[in-house]
Amino acid sequence: MDLEKAQIMFKLARKNNWGNKYDRTEHFKRFSNLDRILKELSNKGWLIIHKKSKFLGISLNNTYKKEIIEFIEKQMPYLKGAIV
Repeated sequence: MDLEKAQIMFKLARKNNWGNKYDRTEHFKRFSNLDRILKELSNKGWLIIHKKSKFLGISLNNTYKKEIIEFIEKQMPYLKGAIV
């Protein structure tokens, strides 16, 4: 499940979804444990949930940028240095 967490966060980082720039959760439907992962990452403070009237948006928390990048690179070592 840590790999799925890293994949979700990498997809957000690649699209530059930090802070108030978010992506809809419907773009992450391929992840089987999406609800559980979102809950765990938001409890950790790494993910910001944007509740809108018609959809749910998610973005990465700028405050934990260093920790998030380290986690992604640990789970997906072939991406080392790819995330800015």
